[in-house]
Amino acid sequence: MRDLIREESSSSSSLLSSRAKMSSSSGSDQRQPVRRIRRTQTGGNLGEAAFDSEVVPSSLSEIAPILRVANEVESSNPRVAYLCRFYAYDKARRLDPTSSGRGVRQFKTALLQCLERENDPTLRGRVKKSDAREVQSFYQHYYKKYIQALTNAAGKADRAQLTKAYQTANGLFEVLKCVSTVQCIEVDHEILEAQDKVAEQTEILASYNILPLHPDSANQTTMQYPEIQAAVYALRNTRGLPWPNDHKRKKDEDILDWLQEMFGFQKDNVANQREHLILLLANVHIRQFPKPDQQPKLDDRALTEVMEKLFKNYERWCKYLDRKSSLWLPTIQQEVQQRKLLYMGLYLVIWGEAANLRFMPECIFYIYHHMAFEIHGMLAGNVSPPTRENVQPAYGGEVEAFLKKVVTPIYEVIRWEAERSKQGKSKHSHWRNYDGLNKYFWSVDCFRLGWPMRAEADFFPLPVKQLIGKNGLSPV
Repeated sequence: MRDLIREESSSSSSLLSSRAKMSSSSGSDQRQPVRRIRRTQTGGNLGEAAFDSEVVPSSLSEIAPILRVANEVESSNPRVAYLCRFYAYDKARRLDPTSSGRGVRQFKTALLQCLERENDPTLRGRVKKSDAREVQSFYQHYYKKYIQALTNAAGKADRAQLTKAYQTANGLFEVLKCVSTVQCIEVDHEILEAQDKVAEQTEILASYNILPLHPDSANQTTMQYPEIQAAVYALRNTRGLPWPNDHKRKKDEDILDWLQEMFGFQKDNVANQREHLILLLANVHIRQFPKPDQQPKLDDRALTEVMEKLFKNYERWCKYLDRKSSLWLPTIQQEVQQRKLLYMGLYLVIWGEAANLRFMPECIFYIYHHMAFEIHGMLAGNVSPPTRENVQPAYGGEVEAFLKKVVTPIYEVIRWEAERSKQGKSKHSHWRNYDGLNKYFWSVDCFRLGWPMRAEADFFPLPVKQLIGKNGLSPV
C-alpha cells in the first residue's frame, strides 16, 4: 500500500492497471449487478459480491474486517471506502503473495478490477486535498456522530451497536495510520486521544462466555452474586507477586494476568480459564454457604475442596514416582489462599493450551510439576546458581511462549510418530501411539528429559532433535 497510496490519482490508476496483469482479462469497466454468491464459487469475474466478508478466502480472513468497514462507510464517503479496499488489497498481497490459497487469485483480481473502476469517481468526490486528510476528517466525523452519540445514550445503547461501532472505528484507524504514514502527514492529537478511548472500550466490550469480567461489569446482575464476587475478589489479590519490569498495570488485573506475563500463555486461553476457575469456586462456595446474605469472601474450605479434586491424580503420580509434590504452601497464613489459586490457575491454563497433549495426562503432570516448582522459587525469592539472579521461568514470558516452546516440541513427536505409523499399517513395535508416548512419563526416566527439555533426550526422535535452538529446546 505504501507504493500505491504515495502516488497521486493518475499514477495510482496506472499502478492498479499494471497489477491487473495477474488476471487473464481485465474485466469490463461497467459496474456489474450485485448478486449473492456461494463460498464455493471462486472462478470468473466475481464482481462486487466477492468483497462480502463471508466469501473472503480463508487465507485472507484478516482483511474481512477492513472490507466490512468499507461496505459500511461507502454511502457516507466513497473515497474512504475506496482507501479501505486499497489497504485490504495490499494486505492481501502480503498475506498470500503467490496467490496459492484457494480462490485467492480470483478474489484479488476482482478486487483490483473494482479499485480500477472506483479510483477516478471517488477521487473527484474527495473533499480534502489529500487522502490522508480525507480519512482523518472522516474518522473524526464518525467518532463524533456515532461513537459519542451511542455513548451518551448509555441506557438506550445496544451492546451490539456499540461493539460494531468500535470495530468500525478500529478498522478506520488502521487504514488512517497507514495512509498518513505513507503520505508523511502527522495524525492529529485529537484523533489519537479518541482512538485510545475506542481501544479501551473495545476491550471492555469483548465477547465473553458467561461472566462479563471487564472493569465496568460490577453492576451487571451475574456479577452481583456473592459467590461470584467472592471468587473474583480472591483472584484479584496480586499482593507480593513479582511482575516484570516492563509490566503495564491495568485495572482489575488478577493472578491469571501474572501467569500470562510470566509464562507466556495465550490471552484468550487465560480469559477462558479465568472464567472456568471462578465458576468452579463459586459452585462449591454456594453449596457450602447457601444463605443469600453471606459476605463476598471466599472460604478456605471451598478452595481446598476444589484444589483436592483438581490435583488428586497429580498427587498420585508424584507418589507413584516417589517424588515430592511441587505444591509448596507458604507458612504465612495470609498468603496460603493466593498460592492455592496460583497453583490451580496454572494447571488450568496449561490444560487449556495443551492441545493434543491432553491425551497424555501424565505428560501434562510432568510439565505442571516443573512450572509449579518455578512459581514456588519465584515467590520464595530463590536465586539461580548459574546466573546468581532470582529464579525465572525456564520458558520466558514472550508472547505464546508456552505454546511454541513447550507444547510444539512434544506435538512434533506425536506428529512424527503418526507419520511412521503409515496410517496404522506399520507394525506397532515400529511406532508409538499416545499410550506409548505417555508411558514414558510413568517412569522416573522421564526426569532425564530435564527442564528446559533437552533436545537429545531419548523421548525426542531424530527429526525433532533438529529443532535444537528452536521452540525452546535446550541443546545441553
